[in-house]
Amino acid sequence: MTRKFYGKTSMLGGRRFNRRDFLKMGGAGLAGATLLGAAGCGGGGGSFNGEITVGFGREASGTLQKLIDQFNKQNNDISAKWRVMPSDTGQYFDQLRTQFQAQDGSLTLIGGDVIWPAQFAANSYIIDLSDRFTESMRSKFLQGPVESNTYEGNVYGVPWFTDAGLLYYRKDLLEKAGFSGPPTTWDELKEQAQQIMQDEGTKFGFVFQGAEYEGGTVNGLEYINSYGGSVLDPNDASKVTIDSPESVAGLEAQRSMVSDGVAPQAVSTYAEPECEAPFLGGDAIFCRNWPYMYSLAGTENFIDPEMIDIAPLPAGEGGESVSGLGGWNFFINAFADPEAQDAAWEFVKFMTAPEQQKFYSLGGSYLPTLTALYDDAEIKESVPAVRLAGEALKNTVPRPVSPVYSDMSLQMAEQFNASLGGDASPQEAISSLQTELQSIADQAPS
Repeated sequence: MTRKFYGKTSMLGGRRFNRRDFLKMGGAGLAGATLLGAAGCGGGGGSFNGEITVGFGREASGTLQKLIDQFNKQNNDISAKWRVMPSDTGQYFDQLRTQFQAQDGSLTLIGGDVIWPAQFAANSYIIDLSDRFTESMRSKFLQGPVESNTYEGNVYGVPWFTDAGLLYYRKDLLEKAGFSGPPTTWDELKEQAQQIMQDEGTKFGFVFQGAEYEGGTVNGLEYINSYGGSVLDPNDASKVTIDSPESVAGLEAQRSMVSDGVAPQAVSTYAEPECEAPFLGGDAIFCRNWPYMYSLAGTENFIDPEMIDIAPLPAGEGGESVSGLGGWNFFINAFADPEAQDAAWEFVKFMTAPEQQKFYSLGGSYLPTLTALYDDAEIKESVPAVRLAGEALKNTVPRPVSPVYSDMSLQMAEQFNASLGGDASPQEAISSLQTELQSIADQAPS
């Protein structure tokens, strides 16, 4: 989930155009699955030549390309081509927005973030899949990912894989130091890291995603939520509640990782890839990352998977363990040719079928979205994240649910990064966010 926002505004019709304006603009398959319902209206895609284009960013394990190759081998009339989009979700979002504004249907199928469906659906940029992705099919999936694709009672996407933030740790180093298990609080993490850094000379105690991008927003929210803080009133999304002692304590804990020497100052520039090398290269004791990273252990010059393990993220004082909810879904471009939309649906059914979800989970350490796969013995044996999935997914907290979330995220990423880097105190960052986020919330479509 490498997500860094750039280009806060663009030009449309000679005026500045930001994401808040965008939100106001407009209104082998699954077992037993059948293709139901109309394709939805499309246009701008030209005549269909049998090839669909699938958009997705970096996929480190190589498993996605293997599945695309498998789909193409099994289908004579349809082929899929992967268009590699920016790994950084903010840039990816901006590219999609530009294409949608131009009614460009060339990107038939979109592998997209769980925070996108409401924004795209509100503007009729992706098609309603309610008739295709039937209730009986949805019942086989985890409830949370299905709900992430639902907007105003209709379903606009199909869950592909889900995500939860996890704590990776050097099992061998903790055992050598005499610790009985991984830390359960942020203070314990610092204590364990400082002792091991002193005894073993390990370069870094903890690395995580602190850069000014969507992943930095998720990390900052994990600290805030773990101390009991919140961004929006759960009963009134128009009311911002971030200015609280709990939120300040969360950012103080995050900042202390750097000020106490546990995390490097450079962590304020780290996204997911920048965390892989120090931890898997043996230079860090702890790492916050998504399940995919486990699949990289033992490759190239990285340490063996036997040396690492994963645990729920630590809790804040007086709070609880909280993981940011991530994951990716499939959306079909409303501007694609209707025949291309039909072909894209065949690809979606193939990719989200049990066999392919299992292959993707085993190959890339991804958390599947089909409930039954959490009882699969091979997955539980080979994908440690799945063994923890029940606890990790139970403790996930979604990012604030708002039709103007993207604008909110830009502000949170900026202020969280300023706090982490020492350019603003945690209290200053939180106070600024209270004002900025409330101003954005007040302009949300009613």
